[in-house]
Amino acid sequence: MNDRRTVKVSKYLSKHLRHQPERIGLALDEAGWVEIDTLTAAAAAHGFRFTREELDHVVATNDKRRFAIEGARIRASQGHTIDVELALPAAPPPPFLYHGTVARHLEAIRAEGLRPMNRHDVHLSPDRETATRVGARRGRPVVLSVEAAAMHRDGHAFHISANGVWLTKSVPPRYVRFPARH
Repeated sequence: MNDRRTVKVSKYLSKHLRHQPERIGLALDEAGWVEIDTLTAAAAAHGFRFTREELDHVVATNDKRRFAIEGARIRASQGHTIDVELALPAAPPPPFLYHGTVARHLEAIRAEGLRPMNRHDVHLSPDRETATRVGARRGRPVVLSVEAAAMHRDGHAFHISANGVWLTKSVPPRYVRFPARH
């Protein structure tokens, strides 16, 4: 499977498992799962065919592990804009987590903290390198440090997804550390 095809299948899965399953007639269960046979049939009926081997390749090689397969079912690991309950385990976070963004968002973050926007949760990375890659998708990245352990001590819940992304409802401004040059 070539890289272009891998990206095309991955984007198709993201769109329909995270954001718009109804566009191809999918009904995800409350935790975001759908039978793989149902997914491939719905995609084919809407003009996008892929094999089980292609699907397995995308799931196995995605650097962000965006998707999870359990038996004959698949779901997106996180990042949904639709209502799902991922039932992720609550976990005490490390002292710091990181958030990649771009400079144009810093003023709002200083005022309001980190908000989930159109997602269910704020996504935080376990390391600066990952946060840098996330921020770079929208321009020159700025990596913010989040005082996660302090937030947790103050009663904020954290969950960790299957692909290592940390999730929390919001990050108030007082827990965000900005780089000196911003």
